[in-house]
Amino acid sequence: MGSGVKKAFGCGCASVLAIIVVIALVGWTLSALNTPNPLRPRINVPEDVPPAGAEAVPPIDVNAPGRTAAKLGFWAEPISEKIGVSTAALQAYGNAELIAQQSWPDCHLRWNTLAGLAQVETRHGTYTGKLFEGAAINQDGVVEPPIYGVKLDGSPGFADISDTDNGAIDGDKEHDRAVGPMQFIPESWKRFGLDASGDGKADPQNIDDAALSAANLLCTNGGDLGTPEGWTAAIYSYNQSDKYVADVRDAAASYAVNQPAY
Repeated sequence: MGSGVKKAFGCGCASVLAIIVVIALVGWTLSALNTPNPLRPRINVPEDVPPAGAEAVPPIDVNAPGRTAAKLGFWAEPISEKIGVSTAALQAYGNAELIAQQSWPDCHLRWNTLAGLAQVETRHGTYTGKLFEGAAINQDGVVEPPIYGVKLDGSPGFADISDTDNGAIDGDKEHDRAVGPMQFIPESWKRFGLDASGDGKADPQNIDDAALSAANLLCTNGGDLGTPEGWTAAIYSYNQSDKYVADVRDAAASYAVNQPAY
């Protein structure tokens, strides 16, 4: 009986050790991949509209030459670790909020609303729609490889939009496609596309430009995003879907409490 008890006890230790090793490996892998850790307790976010604002963006000179978003690294880095969004993307959203305060002072756009949109659209410039091909934001703020949405040819679940740019923006001369980390269709990019990276051109594949252009679209279509009506109208102008609006709200609300969107 004594040897049997020792054997059982030994197997139990091995099992516990194996579980600990697995947990440690999962945590290390998620950390290495900059992926939110599912073992971290989540806070239930409210369904308030508009969602609460996230950590305030410190003032910088957004009128300075060059890529002003790069000046926000000190602010973005600690938030990046908490919410699982790249520093480059957060810099772009914060930069866009500051420019929006200057350009559309009555809009009251907060950076986490832009982040909520980017989360739903492309996981902050990392989702390409291809199973084994992700994307990343390079040191200049450009998404590599470029992100192109599906052909908008009227297939089930998709609009039918014939080519409007001769393929110049989306690479398709037959039908339009949404492009870049914020998924602009060519017609919308022509209307709202702005340069925020300081290189003199508006590029939908550049996260700085895309974030500011999204701010332009939201503030133009929503008016005052500090009100429930304005915020909802702005997000609807991006995608006329109740689920889409709820998903953006939930992501933005999660970033407001410094946790990942999922």
